[in-house]
Amino acid sequence: MRPLGGLHVLTDAAGGPRALAAVAAAVAAGAPVVQVRAKGCTDRVLHDFARAVVELCRPAGTTCLVNDRVDVALAVGADGTHLGEHDLPLAAARRVAGPGHLLGGTARDPERARLLVAEGADYLGVGPAFATTTKTGLPDPIGPAGVAAVATAVPVPVIAIGGVTAARVGELLAAGAAGVAVVGAVAAAADPTAATRDLLRALG
Repeated sequence: MRPLGGLHVLTDAAGGPRALAAVAAAVAAGAPVVQVRAKGCTDRVLHDFARAVVELCRPAGTTCLVNDRVDVALAVGADGTHLGEHDLPLAAARRVAGPGHLLGGTARDPERARLLVAEGADYLGVGPAFATTTKTGLPDPIGPAGVAAVATAVPVPVIAIGGVTAARVGELLAAGAAGVAVVGAVAAAADPTAATRDLLRALG
């Protein structure tokens, strides 16, 4: 099984060379997981960016996930796919991808979390833990207590997302999170290498 705990660095395929440079910095700094998102870009742009990320991750032993698109993840040889609430059902994605492909789901309460695990989720993204401006239309933050409610309900790793900073990592780990996922904290950092190292230190 590829690593799923620790730090998940999310990157946007529409970010182009700057986003790819931030991924390279994060991987070089030791980030164990990178997840590729696509916001408003074509399938070809997503495919080519995700393939480039896989090529950065593979020699470092970094797990590469693709958000939403199991077809693209399989096409570029990524390790797994993260599926949101409105994406292909997780059980259907498992039938397409097979047993060796990592699948993650998004949950914010124990009931949804248990359902996703029953459908075959290898890990869960849980949040938003805190308020964030990275993505619009999100529900209210669930806080560390909400993360804890999910983490105690399922046997798979729980990755807290939403407003995560190095200073907040400790309380999320104390709540039972196996790791954290960040977008702007690395992708928008002036020094992605230093930002990644700060987060990894906080994660211990």
